[in-house]
Amino acid sequence: MYSKVSILEIPDKIKESIEEQGGLEKIKMGMLDKEDADLSSKVFKGLSDPLRVRIVHALSSQPMCVCVIKQILNVSDSKLSYHLSILKESGLIESVHEKNWIIYESTELGRRSCELMEDHILDPLNDRY
Repeated sequence: MYSKVSILEIPDKIKESIEEQGGLEKIKMGMLDKEDADLSSKVFKGLSDPLRVRIVHALSSQPMCVCVIKQILNVSDSKLSYHLSILKESGLIESVHEKNWIIYESTELGRRSCELMEDHILDPLNDRY
């Protein structure tokens, strides 16, 4: 294990840290696998735009049709359609057809993402400022 690290020319501080953690193989075993990294990346892509964050947050409180989402966020049809499709792809929202309406709602993943955002990002940031 350590012999692989010693081949690399890296600072002693990093070598020691790797050794303390049990070597490179141990570190590799603790990493996300490709499937989990891909899933996480999709979710982060969905949340990487402020408008999409606002949409997910709005839908986490209650289901809404496009006309309501459009009105509360003041966005065009094409812009809203684009962002809703990315959020659906990310698994953060879902849609249900009811007669002539498409009703959007947050998925469990979307609701939990909002909770995490509020508890672990916004609250600590608001406490700092």
